[in-house]
Amino acid sequence: MFVVLDDPRTTQAPFPGAENEVLSFLQPVTRELVHRTAVAEVFVTDGVRTGTNTFSVAAQWPRDHALYHPDENGLADPLLCAETLRQAYFYGAHTYFGVPLGSRFIGQDVSFDITDLAALRVGSVPSSVVLCGTWTEERDRRGRTAGARLDVTFTVDGRPCGRGHTRGLVVDERRYGLLRGRPAAGDGKVSPRPVPDAAIAGPGRVGRLRWKDCVLQRGLGRRWGLRVDRDHAVLFDHPTDHVPLMVMLEGFRQLGHLTVHEASRSADAGQAFALAALSLDCAAFGELGEEILLELDESSPDGCTLLVAARQGEKLLARAGMRWQRVGDRPSRAGFASW
Repeated sequence: MFVVLDDPRTTQAPFPGAENEVLSFLQPVTRELVHRTAVAEVFVTDGVRTGTNTFSVAAQWPRDHALYHPDENGLADPLLCAETLRQAYFYGAHTYFGVPLGSRFIGQDVSFDITDLAALRVGSVPSSVVLCGTWTEERDRRGRTAGARLDVTFTVDGRPCGRGHTRGLVVDERRYGLLRGRPAAGDGKVSPRPVPDAAIAGPGRVGRLRWKDCVLQRGLGRRWGLRVDRDHAVLFDHPTDHVPLMVMLEGFRQLGHLTVHEASRSADAGQAFALAALSLDCAAFGELGEEILLELDESSPDGCTLLVAARQGEKLLARAGMRWQRVGDRPSRAGFASW
């Protein structure tokens, strides 16, 4: 499945590091290559093959965005790392490793670790981002290619700022339908049930600017419902038959923001925090139209390292570890490495 294409786009950079000289930030790549419907949501602008299993991707992060906007500290939204990594995975698969357009990707896990939060500070022009990635095929028990893992480092405006990875299965429409236990084309849209504002954790509590971007509802102690709005233009950029990974990530991020900041306020600390690391493992598909609960399972003594989970009935959908960092503090690894 992952055969190197004989294509001009796969030409290797002439020497190590040359990708920084040849990558372009002038316009977005074709939206189909990154599995986006709206051109405005395409962050990847270019790519170059740098080795047999390596490539680099250029991306531009906007100074502002309807959902991924800068936080109160003036830092770019850390979920831009996750979304750009997601787009780089698809771009590399289709452009360099022979995965046909129209293939189905099933996310298994994703992570990012921002080692220099200051590199995310939004400036007077959009940020130029480079992801240097290594592609590793993964095989099933019969030795057949089943999917791949992508490990990357992030550089923002020439400043190294972190690393990340994502891993997934790649299947055709028939196998996807078998895995889902339903026809793969069953993507009919179901209108969300209205949720009164009083039942939603408002923008100020979850680090958002608009009510429509708030995805936590009906809080009860350490548990919150995940609000799934299929009319949201960013979180549901295209039709789907399950809850997208980025919706789950947004729910976990908002739960983390609420937990960390409200604990800080109750302690009268008045601290500002930013999400510095997140590692998510997927266990099952989240079904549309069925309640999903997000829960805080564990937290570190300082309240900055959290273990959270998403469940649908008795079924575990995903679990994630998050590390929040006080802005201005040096990164801490306490309690995160095992997640």
